[in-house]
Amino acid sequence: MIVQTTDFEGLLVIEPDVFVDERGYFFESYNQRSWETQGITNQFVQDNQARSTRGVLRGLHYQSGEMAQAKLVRVVEGEVLDVVVDLREQSSTYGKWYSILLSANNKRQLLVPRGFAHGYLVMSETAEFFYKCDNYYSRDHEGGIRFDDPGLAIDWQFDLNQVNASGKDKALPYFGQHRPA
Repeated sequence: MIVQTTDFEGLLVIEPDVFVDERGYFFESYNQRSWETQGITNQFVQDNQARSTRGVLRGLHYQSGEMAQAKLVRVVEGEVLDVVVDLREQSSTYGKWYSILLSANNKRQLLVPRGFAHGYLVMSETAEFFYKCDNYYSRDHEGGIRFDDPGLAIDWQFDLNQVNASGKDKALPYFGQHRPA
């Protein structure tokens, strides 16, 4: 596996070793022992999966305090633009965003550390999005920021007038108004 660092501390792009032959392909999407040799020691406790159609935008979500979550995200069908925003006030990348195209074809994964808001936009006709979390979901600790915050100016590579976002996501506060992660 190839582990690529980013300009954001702890935010890693993982490219698994994929074995292809005439029957198809095989890869390990997660192997705790292999990951630990790369210095990745998250202990995942919950798996989530969502299926969505083109233009669905989910996010930008996070959990705060003792219930903050790191996530290992990937796409098992289709293609999404995955976006994170650094909410760690002491970080040199605080308030900056990062995006990456994740797809069933490229098999890339993104390890999102605690302290980031996370969201994604479906770019293909449909997509199945899968992610592991290192902490359990807690409604009392959930938060979010607006995906269309003009101060963040995220390039979603899509007409935001055409996105399908939940009413809850459209009502999230702007970056400067969110509670700390």
